[in-house]
Amino acid sequence: MTVVVGYLPTPEGSAAVDAAIAAAQGSGSDLVIVNTGNHADFSTGSFATSPDLDALAGQLTALGLTHDIRQPTAGQSAAVEILAAAEETDAELVVIGVRRRSPLGKLILGSTAQDVLLGADCPVLAVKPPRRDP
Repeated sequence: MTVVVGYLPTPEGSAAVDAAIAAAQGSGSDLVIVNTGNHADFSTGSFATSPDLDALAGQLTALGLTHDIRQPTAGQSAAVEILAAAEETDAELVVIGVRRRSPLGKLILGSTAQDVLLGADCPVLAVKPPRRDP
């Protein structure tokens, strides 16, 4: 079985990876990590750097997890790429990180989380990063 996780080098992305690791360890599943640019813009902070991905791969290897880190560059949305990976691997679970946004922000910018939640054929776990104390 496989757990697919959408990853960004952000607190939300780290929370999603942590939850996906726990789920994969608990079920003995493989882990597929998907990191994309923002609609073919690979210069944004959402496109992880090689050192970020190398560190992540090292962490997963040290934990003994079979994993595949994907960084598609076809210009598709993150939701499309995550859903494609879930379908291709017959995922048992998709994990995504979420953040607070205003209703107007969701309307203008769209919502990857909403697209994944509505489009996945398997359960989706949406996680938030731990709250920081002010």
